[in-house]
Order: sequence, then C-alpha cells, then structure tokens
Amino acid sequence: MARSSSTHLVVKSSLRPRRRRVHRCRRSPTKAERYEGVVLAGADGGAADGMGIFGAAGCPPLSPEYPVVPDMDDCAVVVDSVDDGAPAAGRRASDETLAVHAGEKLGSGGEAAGTDSIATPIVSGTTHWFRDSADLVAFREGRRQSFEYGRYGNPTVKVLEEKISALERAEATLVTSSGMNAIVATLLALVPPGGHVVATTDCYSEARVFIRDRLSKMRITSTFVDLDDMEALESVLDQGNVTMFYADSPTNPHLKVVDVRRVAELCRRRGALVCIDSTLASPINQKPLTLGADVVLHSATKYIAGHHDVIAGCVSASEALISRIRAWHHDLGGAISPNAAYMIIRGLKTMALRVEAQNRTALRMARLLENHPKIERVYYPGLESSPWHGVARKQMAGGGGVISLEVASDLRGAMRFVDALELPLIATSLGGCESLVQQPAVMSYWGREEEKAKNGIKDNFVRFSFGIEKFEDLREDILQALEKI
Repeated sequence: MARSSSTHLVVKSSLRPRRRRVHRCRRSPTKAERYEGVVLAGADGGAADGMGIFGAAGCPPLSPEYPVVPDMDDCAVVVDSVDDGAPAAGRRASDETLAVHAGEKLGSGGEAAGTDSIATPIVSGTTHWFRDSADLVAFREGRRQSFEYGRYGNPTVKVLEEKISALERAEATLVTSSGMNAIVATLLALVPPGGHVVATTDCYSEARVFIRDRLSKMRITSTFVDLDDMEALESVLDQGNVTMFYADSPTNPHLKVVDVRRVAELCRRRGALVCIDSTLASPINQKPLTLGADVVLHSATKYIAGHHDVIAGCVSASEALISRIRAWHHDLGGAISPNAAYMIIRGLKTMALRVEAQNRTALRMARLLENHPKIERVYYPGLESSPWHGVARKQMAGGGGVISLEVASDLRGAMRFVDALELPLIATSLGGCESLVQQPAVMSYWGREEEKAKNGIKDNFVRFSFGIEKFEDLREDILQALEKI
C-alpha cells in the first residue's frame, strides 16, 4: 500500500468547546486506530512515510547547504475540525507544534491534571482517592480514566507520554526513570525465556552487557552482528527462533545508520520484533515506527530533555506492546518523578528548534573539518563521504548534533587538542544546549585496551556533541585548538 506524507484527522465537536487531541500515525495500515475518540489514518489509509535528510517525503527540498530539519509546515500532520456542520478547515500540526501542544491543548493531559493552566502542573501526590466503590469499579473496568498510585501513573507524566507519542507517531509511550530502565523493561517484557536477541556489535555498551551477560542467565541467547554485514543478519534470521532485533541508529560513537525499513522487512517475514534506540537521532530527525520498527527507545536525558539536568528514558510502540512493557516496569519500580516529567515537558517545547540548530552546526563543522590538514577522518552521516549517507538520506531529516573525528596525532596530541578547547565542556552525554567533547580512549576506555581495540576506538578519536552556541564561535575555538596539536 502506498504511504502518505500527511495524516488527516477529523475531530467532531458538539456545542461544547472544541478540544484538540494528540494524533499519531500508525505503523500498520491494516486497521483503523482511534485515540481518545479521534479516527486516525493517512490520506490513503496508510501510515506517514519516513523523512529524508533533505526533507520529509513529499516536501520541497531544502538548500543543499543545510540538510537539516525540514520546514514541516509544508508536509506535516493535518488536523481537520468540523464544527456544527461547518466545512472542515485544515490545520497543520508539525513536529514543532506537537512538541509545544501535544498532550496539553492537543490532548487529554490538561484534563487529567485537572487544570486549564498553560503550563502543565506538577502533580506531586503519590496516591489518588475515589469518590465511592462504584467509582473505583468504573476505574477498574476502564470506564473511568483516573490514577491510583504514583508507580502506576501520574497526571504530569501522562502529559509527557502523550507528547512523545505524538512526536513518534506511536499508539502509546512509557516514560521511565532512565534510558537504561527503559531498555531493561523492554527486553524483559518482550523476550521470553528461550528467546533469542540479535543485536548490533556497537549498540549502547550497557545494553550490550545486559543482553550478553544478564539475559543469558534467563535462558535467552544472543547474537551480535556488525552493521557492515547485513548478510550475517539475514543468516541468523534464517536460522529461526529470533525474537528481537535490537540496534542503535545512529550508533555511538561511529554514527553508523541502520536501514530500518530493510531490517523491518527481513524481521517481519520471520516473526521477529525490531527495537531501535533512536537517542542520537531524536524524534525530530528520525521516526523508526513509521519505517516499520515495532519499538523505539530513547534516553530522554539527551535531546528530548535537552538541558543536562534530568535523567529519564522512554519507549514508544503499539498499545499492546507498551502494556506488556508497562507491567514489567511496574515490577521494576522505575517510575519517573513528576518534577522530572515537568522539566522534560518544558525542555521538549524547544526540541525542534534546538535540534535544527544542532543539525546545522554539526553538518557545517563536519564539512569544515573533513578538509582540515590536522584531521584524518570525520564520522557524520550527513557527509556525502560517509558510507551511511545514503541510508541516512532516506530516513532521517537531519544528521544530529554529534560528530566524531580522528585527529592527525596520537593519544597525547588528541588530549592537547581537547584541553585547548575553550567552549565545549569535557563531559559524557549529548543532546544538550551546551557543546560537549570527549576522547573515548580517556573518558570510557582508560585502562581497557582490549575492549577499546575491539570497539574500534583509536587513541586519537574525539567525539563532539554540539549545543546551540553560535557556529562561528565554535568554529574559531576548534580551529585554534587544532593549532595546539
């Protein structure tokens, strides 16, 4: 079935004031989905297509100088409203708009929080009471939407979950206390004893250890394949009994890109789920569910929160899968605090603006440094020289704010370069307003030579996570620091 680049939503209203709802694209085009009483379908009944690195499908191309976040006003979700028999008036809901209003004005979060405040309130209460037994029974039977206990749900957290669902075009989202908690809950919920996980060799290191060392104690086997060898993946899938394919895209720190659509087609024919950790892309640059993935994960600490001041994770998928993950999450106890949820909601409202600036800075810096005599190699999917550029161009709206490079020096020379930088902070993490820099041989692999070599980390390898500072300031700083090598 053909895919549509826009999603049309019809909200029927009565004499009561109209409410705008959060609307999400479907991964499966085979059945109608409803969200809070709103019918959701593409123009042809299908799901929204993925966005290319030079613009979303069906959108005007961007200037080749900046293959970053497209102007979503020309290709975004369309919200049509019908009021008292009047003709429908189209209204476009772009990612920029959804980041601001989804879960609040466009959603039911404000109702859940019991307020008409523009800012979502922090509902700090841990326990919610019921008017009488009939009220409790209605809640138990699903006839009344409410909350019971903070570990199972919270009004402030619900707003955040709806906002992320809208951005990911997902039926449902679960927000957790950390990205690792989201990973663990997802794997435990969706991979049963006797199952088999196929993961990429360069997925998040702690996820790799959990899959290899922890799941094995639960009679779950694992195989690790290199993204450079898709034939190896097909071979493992052909052997059968694969429960899940798990990968980061882009990967950290080499910025390889999974061809999500191709992998999803391979896995679907063999009954395996596809789970993509899209942290380095952000929901602005990549929407794995629209490409065929079953589950998308994020460390919400990074681009989603965006300010280096809160730790959280999230997982988005169909309602059926999230229900299974949520059950494990309740047992693991990884609930996020309402205060943290509020901070992420506030951060999310500027995510599209931040990511656009970070995309632009990273691309311009990658192009500049690629031709610098003191740089041996630059890793960035937005570069035409990247072996992953073709895939990134098909499924990403921008290359993200992280670039990696190898300076023309040794361990000590790379350290002199890092130490000479005046603006980027020497720190781990990524996706925030402040630019960060790290030398993985020192930051992550100091004293671990064998593991460093196994993961392709050279002594002269440096990773930048660009923030929202002015490009020219960062450029001059990096150029002066290169002179110190």
